[in-house]
Amino acid sequence: MAFELPALPYAYDALGDYMSAETLEFHHDKHHQAYVTKGNELLAGSGLEGKSLEDVCRESFGTNAPLFNNAGQHFNHIHFWNWMKPNGGGAVPGKLSAMIDSDLGGFDKFRADFVAAGVGQFGSGWCWLVLNNGKLEITKTPNGENPLVHGSVPLLGCDVWEHSYYIDYRNARPKYLEAFVDHLVNWEYVEGLLDAAS
Repeated sequence: MAFELPALPYAYDALGDYMSAETLEFHHDKHHQAYVTKGNELLAGSGLEGKSLEDVCRESFGTNAPLFNNAGQHFNHIHFWNWMKPNGGGAVPGKLSAMIDSDLGGFDKFRADFVAAGVGQFGSGWCWLVLNNGKLEITKTPNGENPLVHGSVPLLGCDVWEHSYYIDYRNARPKYLEAFVDHLVNWEYVEGLLDAAS
């Protein structure tokens, strides 16, 4: 199945001061498009044509690094655009909120640990809220790696590659991560992924 660049689910300027139109134009139109273009080149002749994106990620991990890197980033970014929304953040829906309380020690601890995971990811990568064996966990991965290849379900991820924040925040990665949790997260989308996985 050929990779295709999805349209952003909101206007370029819809995320306001927290993620600028310039960042979204570069990140979506240039970086994500590059993963799609290169991924399709590498998919041809790989033996994985016709597989789902999730299966391409799982089956290329550890065996075809160039394909995995682009497929992984394509998967990550498809969700990344949907993990954000205008006027995001705020109250977490009931089922997800209860699990954050029981599994992660409450929202404030989740927020602190999620931000710390992103800050602590050396170089490029992602921080994640995942479902693993029925429990929520916070993890981080390098480069384009994602929780799928480790047997977990990604529910929320934040891109900490510099191109995701440098235009707006320069080197202040912690401020970017705090703004992501406080003002950008689309919690309804996160809960939808949780419902689908439960």
